[in-house]
This record gives sequence, structure tokens and C-alpha cells, in this order.
Amino acid sequence: MNRTMKTILGKWEMRMTVRKRFWDGRALTICALLVAAFACNPLARGQSPSTGQAPLTLNTPQEMQARIGRLEAEVSELKAIVSRMQPPAVANNAAAPVTAAVQPEAVQPAPVSQPAPKQETLQTVLQPKDSKVLSFLRETTINVSLDGYYAYNFNDPVGRVNLLRAYDVLSNEFSLNQASLVIDHLPDAAAGRRWGGRLDLQFGQATDTLQGNPANEPRPQIYRNIFQAYGTYIIPAGKGITVDFGKWGSSLGIEGNYSKDQINYSRAYWFDFLPFYHMGVRVSAPISDRFTLNYWVVNGTNQVEATNGFKDELFGFTAKPAKNIAWTMNYYLGQEHPDRAAVPPTSPIPVQPGLSFAAITPAPNGKTHIFDSYVTWQATPKLSFALEGDYFIQRLWKNEAPGNSSAPSHVAGGAAYLRYQFNPKIALATRAEYLSDRGGLFSGLTQALKENTVTFDYTVADGFLMRYEWRRDFSNKPSFLTDVQNVLSKDQTTATVGLIWWWGRKEGSW
Repeated sequence: MNRTMKTILGKWEMRMTVRKRFWDGRALTICALLVAAFACNPLARGQSPSTGQAPLTLNTPQEMQARIGRLEAEVSELKAIVSRMQPPAVANNAAAPVTAAVQPEAVQPAPVSQPAPKQETLQTVLQPKDSKVLSFLRETTINVSLDGYYAYNFNDPVGRVNLLRAYDVLSNEFSLNQASLVIDHLPDAAAGRRWGGRLDLQFGQATDTLQGNPANEPRPQIYRNIFQAYGTYIIPAGKGITVDFGKWGSSLGIEGNYSKDQINYSRAYWFDFLPFYHMGVRVSAPISDRFTLNYWVVNGTNQVEATNGFKDELFGFTAKPAKNIAWTMNYYLGQEHPDRAAVPPTSPIPVQPGLSFAAITPAPNGKTHIFDSYVTWQATPKLSFALEGDYFIQRLWKNEAPGNSSAPSHVAGGAAYLRYQFNPKIALATRAEYLSDRGGLFSGLTQALKENTVTFDYTVADGFLMRYEWRRDFSNKPSFLTDVQNVLSKDQTTATVGLIWWWGRKEGSW
């Protein structure tokens, strides 16, 4: 029993010793802070703050209370300084007793898992309409591209013009090919948003090539800078039927408008010859993950405003017979001969400029047929191939009859492409092309045109591409300008440096 009592008394004495040391430590800490505050504050020592000599008397309890308040504030500041000078764990353990002793009503430490102030502010400030605006901006991309080049033609042609070129039409001068603004709001059926839209504004020399040829556009100046403008809706049927209404860039031919997405910098003959754009309605209906049917009804080729009452149509499909192979097939049926001609206003009824016409009688009614097919094959992650084949036939008159008989004109041929990506910055590509122009639909002369192009890509940075290109055009007929007026050559060779910048959140091809 005595041994048990001794053990209990020993443990009690040990606990009391620990508690005494703990409270002695707190008292010493508080005393040290008070002494330090007293030593640093001349008012607490009864000295004048200006000279440090004259004693300051405390005559009333109010003055004494004011001095005590200032001392408590300075002790709090000293405590904060000591906490910052110590490691976090030590500072927290040491500061808690002082806070309890000196400032019993001090604010407790904030919970560790509290949200960031900015998040609280956004959640508090944003209204439902603000969230809707931010959601729209997040789902809409605004994109800009700049495309310029310097080309040299070794023929030194009169007027420094590269014949039969779509975009790189000038030689021996710095040229702005194209400046573009793309605003794209894609539909997202999975998220419940079935509508979308796109607007492409285009400026520069390429605009004059692509847009508003007076030969087939009654009022080209109205639409010249609008490369694309269409709205989209996904019909909830099957796998989702996509319907576009408006103006869009033609998918006849493998090459497109934006240089950054092409295999070469210069465009092929076929890009220059096939339609650039259409105005109307197009439908895309996926049958499976590998096969999609396409159908268009449009005003015509390169026509926002129709030149006749016939509506052109396209029937086609896109297929993926294998994971790394994509195949597109198109058949286009049109009638491209106008049935009216623009004339000065002849009636007192006010009309817009360019809307006065006289009928062409009889109007040619011959049809245009375009068979277009192209396939791409990503053989390896670095090596890719592409092949395009086209056949274009056009008649002036539908039926052969006395006085309106005409032989059909047709253009046939294709292009082959190869590209190898050495590393993320360097790639090499080549193109070989053939175009048989029987009837002069493309070049104005019956001839067989060929060209070979080699393009070296150097990606300076993400969104900045330099292209160095060598190209040779040749024909079986003299077709290209030389340095002598009215003297033509059967070939022309050019060297080009293309500079392409683009920025925006739109991913992939534009």
C-alpha cells in the first residue's frame, strides 16, 4: 500500500512540475515581450517622444488606460514578428499561449481547407446572366491568321506575274497573301447545344483570287471579304444529321484556303480550277463511325447570288476504311451559264445597284459534271501520302440541235502528295500534278499542264511557320510569261519563302 501511494504521489509531483514549467514559460514569454515593448517605447518610460529626456506624468486613469492599450498593441505586433521568425510548427505552438494570455478575444486561426478568396468573390459577384456570357465565350473561338510571302520567278516575267497561280501570283516583291479572322461556335449535341455558326473574314491578295469574280458574281463587292458565313443545326435523328445554311468554302479538291493546313505553300492547278465556295444548304448524315453521306443544294459554283434559276447539287460521301485512311468521293451537277445580263436601271422603280437585268434569249442550258475523289493515308506517324483525281466536263447546250450544237470541254488529271515529318520543327513535302485542259476551260488554251513542287517546313514556334518552296511549271504549249513582251515560254521556275502566323483557341485545321 505504501509503495502504491508513493507511486501515485510521484506521478502527481511530476505533473505539477511540468505544469509549473509550462506556466512559468508563458509568464516569462509575456514578461519578455512587455519588457521589450517598454524598452522600445519612450512613452512607456515616461520620456518625451521628441527628445527622449523629459518625463511624462500619468495624471488620470484614462491616460493610464490609453498607455496600457498601446502597450498591448505593441505586444501583439512583437508576437507576430516572433511567429514569422520561427518555423510554422514552433510559431503556432508558441503563439497560442501568448494570445490567450494577452488577447483573450483574439481571432482564431482560419481553417486549413477554406476556399480561395478569388473563388468566393467570383461565386458571390457573378449573376446567372454573367455565367451565360462566360460560357458562350468559353465555347466560342476567335482566331487570326496572317500569310505573306516573297517569290522570285527565274523567267523574270513582264509585270512580275506568275501565271496560273492561285495565291502566289506576284514575283520579286514582298506580298501580303491573306489576313483572316475566324469566329467559330461549334455545336455540341452531347452538351445539349445543337446549334452553332462560323464566320470567316478574309482580306488581301488571295481575297481577289477567291472571292467575287465579276464573270459569275453579279454584285461581287458585297460579299468579297466574307469567305465563309454559315449557321449549323444538328437534327436529333440517327447519329445526328448536321445541316449548314450560308456560304462555305468548297470541299471539292483536297486543298483548302488556309496555308498552315496545306501540304505545300503554293496551291495546285486543281485548287485554282475547282470551285472556291458555294451558297446554299448542305447536309451531312453519318451512317456509322466510318461512313458519312453528304448532300448539297447551292446557287452555283462561286456564286453567292445565282446567275440562273438552276440549283446545283452535290452527292458524296466520306469514309474511313481503316484507322489511318480517309477517303472522300464527290459528284457535282450544275449549270453555270447565266440566263440574264446586268444593265443600267431602265424603270422608275427604285432598285439596288446592280439589280437591273435583261434576259438572255435563248439562254445556254448545258450542264456541268464534276467527279472528284481524294484519299489520305497516314502510313506512319511521320510519313503521309495523299492522292487526288478529278474529271470535269461541261457543255454550253444541253441538247445537240442546229444552231446550238457544241462540243463538250473537259479537264482531267490529278495530283499526288508526300510528306515526311523529321521532328516537331522540320518537315519535307513534295507534290506532282497533271492537268489536261481540253477546250481551255482552265487556262484558255488546250494544253497539258504539269508541275512539281518541293516544300521545306520549319516551325519557328507554336503558331509561326516558315516555308521554303521550289516549284517548276511546264506545258506542251508556250504558256508562261518571259522578260520579253508577247513572248511565252513552256515553263517557269519559282522560289518562294512563305511566312504564316496564326493564333486563337481553335484546334486542328481551320
